[in-house]
Amino acid sequence: MVIRESDIANLPAEKQEIARGMLEVLTNIVNGYTPDTIRNPQDVYQLSLDLVSKKQEHFAVYFLNSKHQIINRKTISIGSLNSTVVHPREVFRAAIENSSASIICVHNHPSGDPTPSPEDIIMTQRLREVGEIIGIELLDHVIVGRTGWISLKMKGHI
Repeated sequence: MVIRESDIANLPAEKQEIARGMLEVLTNIVNGYTPDTIRNPQDVYQLSLDLVSKKQEHFAVYFLNSKHQIINRKTISIGSLNSTVVHPREVFRAAIENSSASIICVHNHPSGDPTPSPEDIIMTQRLREVGEIIGIELLDHVIVGRTGWISLKMKGHI
């Protein structure tokens, strides 16, 4: 299958950005490029493609140094088809163990639709608040699915 710019131009405006992002991710994979520094939510998506096909929600955290280079990634919780329980204590214990300057959270929606639930937004706000208290910044929380990704920071929730 060949996808041309004209094919993308025929999509609704909100889908065009997603399609271009996915093509960029695929190009990076084909060219063997794997980011070691997270610059944007698309990098998180590329690094988290293994979560997209999971049948249960997986909540993972990227632990970053002060230059946003990846120290480690750890799955904090595996839940059910449409939810997972995540406690800030578990997230920040792992962040401290990894000597993180900041973190980026990521989880999948097995439905394929990365639209955040009210619970996703509340959890993100709690993680941001705890991070402020202990001095480890939550840079973003990215939700991934078959139809793309959504950054809670870009949506104004961080």
